Amino acid sequence: MKTTLLENAKTNKQENIAFTLKSICFNENYTPANSTRTTTNFANLARGANRKENLRNTICMMNNRFNDLATWDNPNNNRYSVELEIVSVDLDIEGNGTTFPSIEVLKTSIIDHKTGKRIDGVVGNNFSSYVRDYDFSVLLLEHNENKDNFSIPPNFGELHGNLFKFFVNSESYKKNFAKLPVICLSVSHNKIYHRTGNQHPILGFEYHVNESSLTEEYFKKMGLQVRYFMPQNSVAPLAFYFFGDLLADYTNFELISTISTMETFQKIYRPEIYNANSVAGQCYKPSLKNQDHSLTKIVYNREERSQLAIEQGKFAEKHFIKPYKSILEQWSANSSL
Repeated sequence: MKTTLLENAKTNKQENIAFTLKSICFNENYTPANSTRTTTNFANLARGANRKENLRNTICMMNNRFNDLATWDNPNNNRYSVELEIVSVDLDIEGNGTTFPSIEVLKTSIIDHKTGKRIDGVVGNNFSSYVRDYDFSVLLLEHNENKDNFSIPPNFGELHGNLFKFFVNSESYKKNFAKLPVICLSVSHNKIYHRTGNQHPILGFEYHVNESSLTEEYFKKMGLQVRYFMPQNSVAPLAFYFFGDLLADYTNFELISTISTMETFQKIYRPEIYNANSVAGQCYKPSLKNQDHSLTKIVYNREERSQLAIEQGKFAEKHFIKPYKSILEQWSANSSL
């Protein structure tokens, strides 16, 4: 019998939350679920008249990048391919069967065409959340409306962070995934990154940032730490958010699977940074105004994406934050103790 969030709020128990997991394959026939955020990387690609071509080209880019990094015993650069599974996590607050789409992540698998083996990759990769849309596109904007100086609302990100940690520690997660998630995102375009002498055989050169970003602080409340690496043949570092030890806890194939997946998405959505025609140097400041970059055949409407983020945040406010406000506040406060 599942314990609901309401019962957890009253008893301060931290187990058996009512999560429901569903999955769908990301391939050229992929159609987003009704609950999927429209701004999510993989959902954006599956729109319009060219959706199949978009999806096919994206998968091809991922496979090429994987083989580019997994070079050993791979003379023709085509031994492996990556398969993606979109995992949707729904949350039942009151135990009555009414669910809210809490997060979506990607699970990677590697197909070895020489041996026929299927190898587990990384869960996480992309990270999609309506509550995060609410925090950044509704709560944060309203808090700073008509203010001269930017500030962060009290307890910003705590509910979202507690929900995420609760999921990762739940039996639902442990039954479905062998390892903790790794989330791979773009670097911040308003921070400065400095290359260190540390070089990993797969992740590449490590970079340190001059100061923490709002995204980094937000993910810290989810229990995640961050390191920045620029893999071989990349032009900019990626941000890897993780639990534990990124370098020791994951295999080369697992790390390559998240690099090939998320760098492909970033080349599409952040070409100014990740498809730039020059490589990040010792001191690197990303810029979305960089004109010296190449475009993939896959394009999207960035302005529309920003507008949709606000709509998605208001959806979370209407269907999750406001209806369950007292339950969520009590539960989150107990979770922080």
